Amino acid sequence: MARIKPLAELLDACIGPAFAAQGFASTDILAAWPEIVGERLARHCQPSKLEWPKRRRREEEGRPDPGTLIVRVEGVFALELQHLAPVVIQRINAHYGWACIGKIVMRQGRVDRAGRRPPASVVDPVRRGEVARAVGTIADESLRDALDRLGTAVVATRPGR
Repeated sequence: MARIKPLAELLDACIGPAFAAQGFASTDILAAWPEIVGERLARHCQPSKLEWPKRRRREEEGRPDPGTLIVRVEGVFALELQHLAPVVIQRINAHYGWACIGKIVMRQGRVDRAGRRPPASVVDPVRRGEVARAVGTIADESLRDALDRLGTAVVATRPGR
């Protein structure tokens, strides 16, 4: 009987090679990033690449020299990350249990927020009724449902706009 594998094992096998190409040994630094740097800073920066020095080993410890973590950071949070860099390096190294990071280099850019949901849209009941009436005469049920979803998305407004 085959055992059920945790999703983490399957994901690591699928996206592990892509992360290895960027210098990451595993995907867990992205998953653990909010724990390492804190939620507030994690919203505005994320690791994008880990550069290792040329293959030269430390004789006394048998470990490679520390690498340089390239972090993509948004606008003014670069200054905050710059001030917190020694603490972040210490936390990353503590997370992994050895001095794997020696330096952080910041690159300004947009941070991927794929896992975060935008605020819920608000639909005016009157506009929602107009959409329902407009698509109500369509005979094909799947087409009617698709157009209803599209129309509702079009008339929806985001809070704060």
